[in-house]
Amino acid sequence: VRKAEFNNDVYVTHFGINILTNMTEVTGRVLTAPKIQYGGRTKVIVTPNQGVWDMRGKQFHTGIEIRIWAIACFAPQRNCNEAALRTFTQQLQRISNDAGMPIVGQPCFCKYATGIEQVEPMFKFLKTTYNGLQLIVVVLPGKTPVYAEVKRVGDTLIGLATQCVQAKNVNKTTPQTLSNLCLKINVKLGGVNNILVPSVRPISVFREPVIFIGADVTHPPAGDRSKPSIAAVVGSMDAHPSRYAATVRIQMHRHEVIAELSTMVRELLIQFYKSTRFKPARIILYRDGVSEGQFAHVLAHELMAVREACVRLESSYQPGITFIVVQKRHHTRLFCADKKEQCGKSGNIPPGTTVDVAITHPTEYDFYLCSHAGIQGTSRPSHYHVLWDDNHFSADELQALTYQLCHTYVRCTRSVSIPAPAYYAHLVAFRARYHLIEREPESNEGSHQSSNGDSNGQQQVQLSRAVTVHPDSAQVMYFA
Repeated sequence: VRKAEFNNDVYVTHFGINILTNMTEVTGRVLTAPKIQYGGRTKVIVTPNQGVWDMRGKQFHTGIEIRIWAIACFAPQRNCNEAALRTFTQQLQRISNDAGMPIVGQPCFCKYATGIEQVEPMFKFLKTTYNGLQLIVVVLPGKTPVYAEVKRVGDTLIGLATQCVQAKNVNKTTPQTLSNLCLKINVKLGGVNNILVPSVRPISVFREPVIFIGADVTHPPAGDRSKPSIAAVVGSMDAHPSRYAATVRIQMHRHEVIAELSTMVRELLIQFYKSTRFKPARIILYRDGVSEGQFAHVLAHELMAVREACVRLESSYQPGITFIVVQKRHHTRLFCADKKEQCGKSGNIPPGTTVDVAITHPTEYDFYLCSHAGIQGTSRPSHYHVLWDDNHFSADELQALTYQLCHTYVRCTRSVSIPAPAYYAHLVAFRARYHLIEREPESNEGSHQSSNGDSNGQQQVQLSRAVTVHPDSAQVMYFA
């Protein structure tokens, strides 16, 4: 701002505008980090330090025993030999056993494969040959189209958990990489890595059964005029909350409002009831990817859709709904006035810093929360807009809840920048884009050849089928 010398600009001066070169001082506070509970005999409870903790000496809250598993190596044998695969297997078993997710015995199948066309027949063979197969570990040579095909076949065709790993990480194993693999494998098989300690959760939020919903829409890249947008909605399936189920739909190109939200939420509410035997008395929805200009439009349509989902289940069912928009794309940055309070190499604000005065909207309900420890560069706080709140939560309760949900993301042992349900919705939509890869050339061809309604209808059916996951995958967090 100083270099730009706006105050010397003739037009700025003419209009009597004066631009301050100092940063605006605001008062923030650092929220208390939640306690996180693990399982095993010791049931260790950890308190994150600057948004980070580690798994050493701890076991998953609910670990899954893996008895029947396979390895498919798509990297050439010269790049990843059998000795490296054996060492990798031994190291993975050691780390997984320590984490309370024992991988028992040798893989039932360990073979090399060459190309993308081998994925489907190989996986179908494994599914039919090895009864009770739980997991396929897939070794990839690097960035390759095989990844998308593995996920398409595993998630949508045969309903088997797949875990991809780069050949370079097989050849040179590190405890960190292996531990990260275990975090993902356990939840893909229906396990629970850790939970928030119940006593530190906001009492008013968890007093009655509550479902946390994350929703996001991802759009095709700029310049693409034909590919559909993908809407993803996830919902928590337990009281912790740690397990989530996902629903995904394709919709009109670059359409931001989730067209089938009512049906998607209805599916999640039914699954929640099957999992817990409770009807949620509260629905807390974190909506990602909405700009301020779309708030009124999205709220009007999507709030009505959630209400409709409830009434379709039972005419008298009217849970309280809290609708929160999460924004990451903004230009607000927060810095410590006192350098002693800075964190990390980049001198960022501490995780848990929240600001709800001075720089927020004068009449609407919003706040900034930086929930993560910046690894590189300046941390960008997330901006939360509470567009609707039937539950009448206080600002303190919603801020504490949001911060705690940022600690429940299963892929890592650190607090992330947005609440886990919103993050999962993004992952589900991103994964669905991989499921569509084989279908999209057909859809482009069809749209060029004909604008016939029947043709477009067939394409829609094909694309919808492509993103529909197998019933077995839908029961677990396949997207982790």
